Amino acid sequence: MRKEGVAVESKSHTGRPVPQVLEFGLNAWVVDEQWRQYLDDPASVDQTWRDFFATPATLPAQQVRTATARRPDGGDEAAVRAVRVAALIHAYRVRGHLVADTDPLTPQPAAGHPELDITAFGLHDTDADEEFVVDGFAGHVTMRLGDVLDALRESYCRTVGFEYMHIQDSRERRWIQQRAESPQHRPDRAEQLQILYRLGAAEAFETFLQTKYVGHKRYSLEGGESAIVLLDALLRRAIKDGVREAVIGMAHRGRLNVLANIVGKSYAQLFHEFEDAVDIRSVQGSGDVKYHLGAEGTYQAFDGGSIAVSVVANPSHLEIVGPVAQGVVRAKQDQAADQDGPFPVLPVAVHGDAAFAGQGVVAETLNMSQLPGYRTGGTVHVVVNNQVGFTTLPAKGRSGTYATAVARMVEAPILHVNGDDPEAVDRVARLAFDYRRTFHKDVVIDLICYRRHGHSEVDDPSITQPVMYDRIDAKASVRTLYAETLVRRGDIGERQVDGARRNYRDHLERAFAETRALPAPAPAEDLPRTGAGPAAGRRTATAIDEATARRVIASQTGLPPGFTVHPRVLPQLRRRAETLDTGTVDWATAETLAIGSLLLEGVPVRLAGQDSRRGTFGQRHAVLTDRRTGAEHTPLGSLGPQAASFAPYDSMLSELAALAFEYGYAQARPEALVLWEAQFGDFANGAQTVVDEFIASSEQKWGQRSAVTLLLPHGLEGQGPDHSSARIERFLQLCAQDNMTVAMPSLPGNYFHLLRQQALDGRRPLVVLTPKSMLRSKAAVSALAEFTRGGFRPVLPDGTADPAQVTRVLLCSGKVFYDLDSHRHAAGSADTAIVRVERLYPFPDEELAAELARFPASADVRWVQEEPENQGAWSFVAPRLHRLTRRAVAYVGRPEAPAPAVGSARRHAVEQKTLVSSAFR
Repeated sequence: MRKEGVAVESKSHTGRPVPQVLEFGLNAWVVDEQWRQYLDDPASVDQTWRDFFATPATLPAQQVRTATARRPDGGDEAAVRAVRVAALIHAYRVRGHLVADTDPLTPQPAAGHPELDITAFGLHDTDADEEFVVDGFAGHVTMRLGDVLDALRESYCRTVGFEYMHIQDSRERRWIQQRAESPQHRPDRAEQLQILYRLGAAEAFETFLQTKYVGHKRYSLEGGESAIVLLDALLRRAIKDGVREAVIGMAHRGRLNVLANIVGKSYAQLFHEFEDAVDIRSVQGSGDVKYHLGAEGTYQAFDGGSIAVSVVANPSHLEIVGPVAQGVVRAKQDQAADQDGPFPVLPVAVHGDAAFAGQGVVAETLNMSQLPGYRTGGTVHVVVNNQVGFTTLPAKGRSGTYATAVARMVEAPILHVNGDDPEAVDRVARLAFDYRRTFHKDVVIDLICYRRHGHSEVDDPSITQPVMYDRIDAKASVRTLYAETLVRRGDIGERQVDGARRNYRDHLERAFAETRALPAPAPAEDLPRTGAGPAAGRRTATAIDEATARRVIASQTGLPPGFTVHPRVLPQLRRRAETLDTGTVDWATAETLAIGSLLLEGVPVRLAGQDSRRGTFGQRHAVLTDRRTGAEHTPLGSLGPQAASFAPYDSMLSELAALAFEYGYAQARPEALVLWEAQFGDFANGAQTVVDEFIASSEQKWGQRSAVTLLLPHGLEGQGPDHSSARIERFLQLCAQDNMTVAMPSLPGNYFHLLRQQALDGRRPLVVLTPKSMLRSKAAVSALAEFTRGGFRPVLPDGTADPAQVTRVLLCSGKVFYDLDSHRHAAGSADTAIVRVERLYPFPDEELAAELARFPASADVRWVQEEPENQGAWSFVAPRLHRLTRRAVAYVGRPEAPAPAVGSARRHAVEQKTLVSSAFR
């Protein structure tokens, strides 16, 4: 509620209270805001406000209406007017960015904001020469009102708009204020030449490609060339600070320019890609367009410094690269822990304005920024704000004033800067880096520029934005404008301007000539098939010795002194310790043995997911919480100083960004076992983009491997259409060229070997359909011997039926085996064998053929599954089984359905009973 005035009692020289009303009109919110901050923490407001609030007492509104106001004496009047100026300064800090000159397409800055009009504060033009107490503003104790206004406009209304007063921490606000309100000095000549060179390089690269490769899509940076200046300044600051590496995540616009002018990718290699002359056997060339490819290189500063820098490969799904890059950075930081200080790798995310505002994964990724399992010490976000998304203008593409509004949710400062002022761009880049270094938080630079061409170079934007593109067509480039400014100011001469541009273009011409002289690439049909997948690689022993198993299990009950385990958890831990002797090792214990033994072998393990530390079904308890104190203890973290790190995290409530993060983490840290667990398997639907664009296809597209492991609880158990199916069919549909492993183990021992195999041999993603009800099934247990010998078995043979008597072979995966086996024993069906297919891809042709060969050729072979016929594994296994058996294989399962399961538990039970019994008919 906005108030028209703030009522206070001030004391006259007689000591008696004198009621008065300070009229602030539109700006009563300023006083309200300062008052709330003062009540919360008096030190969070300036001294003028503290004095103001500490001395007078606020009157109720009804008292104000009946009070007899007297004019305060001179001292009181001065204090009141000082508060008015303090309120004016505060208003500029909050609202100044709204009238800043940050839009290069607007000839004149925005009209004055009504809340910044001095009359709204009870001040007038006639007060311009009067001295006011300003409490340190711009480094002064007192200032003329006219000077205050000049300083405010210079600080907040030029080509940088500071949006930061939403930050709750007063230390951060003051840090920014000091830098925003200090006098700004023009860069020295060397810095100006560096800026000019970077602009020239960015512009020449684009115009060269436009000339040589007419009609090719490249998603140019033209109109936003200052982004190269920004990245250059950022990396130079990083070098000076001793940062060891920078990782850039960005969409396709400007990517080629960044690869050439920041990462240092050779021009010859880039031109090869335009010539379609890349060796498609190489890591970077086999399966994607040039503006999606990543690269690694070394950024070389003009002063001789350097820093490793990489750009993460990214599909056209724009912002999905953000959490992937965060995962890469976190992995690199974890690897460098205790070596190079905190957060030695700098994450930089380059966004488009429409995508930053429009794609939900941005908010998910921002939400990660301060979470224990995901924080990377702050990311510098650069929004290349073209002021249009494809053909959609901001007014139709977002509801807020700025594309960057979502960043306020994490209290990140937002620095809006005019892309036509490269010196200001350089300044905010340095400021952003310093903020990140100081507070280890995200910071956003809103680089407001334009897009000289359409969405791509073959698009005509004047069809949908004719007025905007008339302005753009009439504009000189950023480099031209800056060069003219430097010459006009006498900072440099025309010869230097022309020489720098000519040298850069000559360099491009030489690289272009060399590219044209290269021989044509080999035809695709002459190239070898992709490398052998996981099924064909070497196999490391996955069994462990008994001593290791007992050491790992002992950690489950070896608690710190005085630690009180929850009374519902302690019995589970004690039972876990007994299972090695009773031969009843369950799933949670098998998983503990797998992870613990890997840690003892020096393999780090990361586990993340919603409720993953406890486990969705209360089965894991990777982290224990003291019932009395709330202190935490990680049993597998107590295996000794020689053991590798175990990092179990509960994730935020996200699948898309969460899985993308783990994919990136696993890519950058191949020596670790990286597990992402969905709360229920079908929740992975929310991360389908990650599955399609990264997990399934990254190796084919980019030569990029990530051995991330997905744990997806699966099983139709009467819980309804949701929480039942992990959608096996979707993963199997994507399986080709040994790109991943998909498995549905039915025994804890096999799950144990599968995890260890992935950690020790895995080079590609693993998708595990994990159990729910089987977690506590007395039938689904393993003996100690299953862990101390053997390995993962892709096919589990039937060890009970007499092969010679078998007339029916049931093939299945997962939980349905136990239903079938129970029915077989109850019905006494000695003529039926049940064979479990534990690994669905790569399909175990040899192992399954060997098992089927044990039975008569006349035996009826059937595939049994719980899922509907159009779902589950049937569509994938049917042609493979037909080729393998050379006969028809019957399907047993639910009929086709649009949903995975029915909503009624009673109806589910009837369906399941019918399904199982029909398998034996």
